Amino acid sequence: MGFKNVIEKFAVNYAHNSMQKSLYNGLNINILDNKINKIPKPDTEYMLYAHVPFCHTFCPYCSFHKYHYEQELAVHYFANLREEMRQVKEAGFNFTSMYVGGGTTLINEPELEKTLVLAKELFDIKDISCESDPNHIDPENLKRFQGLIDRLSVGVQSFSDDILKKVARYDRFGSSEQLQEKLRKAMGVLPTISLDLIFNLPNQTREQLLHDVKIAKSIAPEQITFYPLMKSPLTRDAIARSLGVDDSDNEREFYELICENFSDYHQSNAWAFGRDNANLRDEYVGSHHEYLGIGSGAFSFLNGELLINAFNLLDYGRMVKNHESPVIAKCSFTKKDRLKYIFLTELFDGGVDIAKYNEFNRANIHKELFVELNLLKLVNAIYEENGMIKPTFFGKYICLVLMRDFYAGMDKVRAIFKDDAKIKRSKKLRIMEENTEPNFDNSVISPKAAV
Repeated sequence: MGFKNVIEKFAVNYAHNSMQKSLYNGLNINILDNKINKIPKPDTEYMLYAHVPFCHTFCPYCSFHKYHYEQELAVHYFANLREEMRQVKEAGFNFTSMYVGGGTTLINEPELEKTLVLAKELFDIKDISCESDPNHIDPENLKRFQGLIDRLSVGVQSFSDDILKKVARYDRFGSSEQLQEKLRKAMGVLPTISLDLIFNLPNQTREQLLHDVKIAKSIAPEQITFYPLMKSPLTRDAIARSLGVDDSDNEREFYELICENFSDYHQSNAWAFGRDNANLRDEYVGSHHEYLGIGSGAFSFLNGELLINAFNLLDYGRMVKNHESPVIAKCSFTKKDRLKYIFLTELFDGGVDIAKYNEFNRANIHKELFVELNLLKLVNAIYEENGMIKPTFFGKYICLVLMRDFYAGMDKVRAIFKDDAKIKRSKKLRIMEENTEPNFDNSVISPKAAV
């Protein structure tokens, strides 16, 4: 192994271990006795995140908070979601951007339509992103969302029939050929369609990956995203049961292969590729440092704190109907942790504007992150140019590793709130606890690969 490879391997391991340490050792969840209200700061731009926790099918790699879909339950839930939205408006919040995640966000089109219409009536929202599985992209269904949804992310995950069968998507969503037909018909109905695929699945071959790339490009959506497989205690066993165990790790090799085959596309962030230079946002955490979450199990990041809504649907509904804050827990971050988090998300998104970063955070990035910046420069992961800190190709891979670990690490938070008894035992919970392993059931509380 050459010296460069040794240095890069060290950097990747350091990045991975650093994220693990920050999330597992430093992230303390405080269960609240008293209600905490979400209050906006003057002159601050916020994004609205709405969570739809319903799916027909549970995929083994998905860790999101979700329930099996029941129509009556979903209708009540959407009504509560809209009521919470009105209460957020009364609190003084305004939003220019909205992201609807899940779960399967288009699982009940009439209720979602009413929710998006209300959002545009209440707030100055200019763009809305949603997610869907392949069963909810019929052109006639999508037409009702013209003028509402600007970007629809479709969870395909793979065009390999073998993989689709292993993860129980073949019977539910169709064969590779059927998926392609559905997707081609959906093109052009909404302004932007993004295809989501996963790479580095256990036993996935180079040929399967290249096949996914070829098919995705032939469909010609506005954006194609390749997520690395994200394993966590919530998903590890289910992944092994469905896809098997593979001792090899092809993440770096496959990532290089993906980037090589998308050299004719514009790279929007570390794992998303657009057909042109349009600024297609893929991960809202990169472009919105302050966001408010509504819905069961939704996270908010406000004023340096992570706020967590009630996961239990009955508890959430009761709180909203009683005009009580649905926030049941919070986590506060040190200034240094917040600076590192914002730096990571901006670098992942393509680059850090030094002047804007310093102004927004009231900090001096070269002083506050002196060690981190110099280590990244030492391993040739970043460079500075025209007032920007930008990632090299290797830096983009480092960002992919860090973001993958960040999302996997947040599963530890979800795991805690699966166990009500644990919450009752303690008012302060450390994510590092070993007994946060979940019990999978048909009301499992679980990255965008959810759909």
